[in-house]
Amino acid sequence: MLFFCMLTCIIPTKRIEPKMNSLAYKIAVSIKNANPEETHSIEVMQYSLGIIINTLIIIVFTAIIGLTLGSFTDCLIFLLFFCALRLSSGGFHLKTALACNIVTTLLSTTLPTFVTLSNSALWFANILSLIIIITFAPNPDKNARIPASIYPLLKLVSIAIVLSNFFLHSTVIGLAFLIQSLTIIPWIRRRTQ
Repeated sequence: MLFFCMLTCIIPTKRIEPKMNSLAYKIAVSIKNANPEETHSIEVMQYSLGIIINTLIIIVFTAIIGLTLGSFTDCLIFLLFFCALRLSSGGFHLKTALACNIVTTLLSTTLPTFVTLSNSALWFANILSLIIIITFAPNPDKNARIPASIYPLLKLVSIAIVLSNFFLHSTVIGLAFLIQSLTIIPWIRRRTQ
């Protein structure tokens, strides 16, 4: 059943990625033509629109698969809290939008549907997430233009987000935080330029 759901959503994604870039470009050109003086370059707008479209694809596919598997709410909760922590903590990026779509959709549908943590395992997951966040957050993408001066604020926000699950005590949220916190660990040393 899960395999069928993933195939029905991921196979169209392979055809969507080039169309996504084309759509983002067309929208950016339309915006630029409508207001050439007060808009950014087409390239900047296309990049931003690509991120928005990519995010929408992940949300739609997660919702479809979650609905099919009977775990719609849990899948969307996982995705919401995963993304909330990712915004403040940063993390590893995959090389293509297609890879991002597939991995994020897989994580946000399979984990909340098939993994349940015991009470002690949830506490362990929360504590491990907190330790990782305290140690490594934030770890923004090298292309993000985030001033280092706000890193302490991003760390505090990330810590507060993870601490919230000590009160919410949700397996789905705990899994989302654990997976996201693992993405900020610098497994490979970044090359300095």
